[in-house]
Amino acid sequence: EMAHPDLIIRPLEAADEADWRRLWSQYLEFYETTLPPEVYDRTFWRLVSPDEEDCEAHIALLNGQAFWIVHCVFHINLWELEKVCYLHDLFTVAEARNKGVGRALIETVYRNADAKGMQTVYWKTQEFNNTARYLYDKIGKRTPFIEYTRA
Repeated sequence: EMAHPDLIIRPLEAADEADWRRLWSQYLEFYETTLPPEVYDRTFWRLVSPDEEDCEAHIALLNGQAFWIVHCVFHINLWELEKVCYLHDLFTVAEARNKGVGRALIETVYRNADAKGMQTVYWKTQEFNNTARYLYDKIGKRTPFIEYTRA
């Protein structure tokens, strides 16, 4: 599927805060998560601050309306010389899915990682997130790793 010709994907800006908060809130609701206001504030500042080099975000707009966001974190990897890109969050509002924008956002992440000299881009999703996995199986390669977190 091709993304819509009126689609704009661009870096997140300070003026996008209300749209970003709306989208990120919906993303967190999808994962049945809530975060305190100070995390919203700090995360948004990190994503738009020119002083923060280890993360970035893009927003996608269709006819001027924000429907999609993607966040990336850059970090060292002891198996590679360059930093790697962790695609931390990718979200599309339900009514704007299946328009090719998720793919376009991931491709934007790929291009930006390439421009920064990063070979590796990786992300994770829940095993039962079939809608997202349908796309991910086309644009990425599934790894055999199982994630654990601190108990």
